[in-house]
Amino acid sequence: MEECNVKYEKIYLNPPKDGMDLYLLLAEYFDFYNHQRRHQSIDYEIPAEVFKKAA
Repeated sequence: MEECNVKYEKIYLNPPKDGMDLYLLLAEYFDFYNHQRRHQSIDYEIPAEVFKKAA
């Protein structure tokens, strides 16, 4: 699996037009990263689900 990197995946591939565009790109990326993407370091679970179980 390729390394995920917010700078590469969101900023370099989709240069923002202004500060608001950058904010929206980052918000979209972090929503995906925490609520959809499975993480190897937590046994391929989704971070938001792990957090809900622990709460």
